[in-house]
Amino acid sequence: MNNAKGNERHIICELRCESKDRDRVRGLILRFVEPARAEPGCLYYDLYQRVDAPDTFFILDGWIDQAAVDSHAAHPHVAEVMKELGPLLTFGPLITLTTRTSD
Repeated sequence: MNNAKGNERHIICELRCESKDRDRVRGLILRFVEPARAEPGCLYYDLYQRVDAPDTFFILDGWIDQAAVDSHAAHPHVAEVMKELGPLLTFGPLITLTTRTSD
């Protein structure tokens, strides 16, 4: 593995809500996407929803290194959205930080 890939950070973030809040939660999570994609060091940032459990969402995002992750986490936009999103969640955000091991 080359060193650049070894420095990359890939995040799996799981969030769950009640069915009655699903549309609102989806809308709030979507507010993360475009600003994150515009941040320096963002490789990708995508939202997914479980087919068999539609109240469960995953954000899959990749960053060039840990500094980019830290910068994203400290971005004021993240805190702004979380103020509204946090109270609607029944689980999460559960953050799993990974490195890529395949080409």
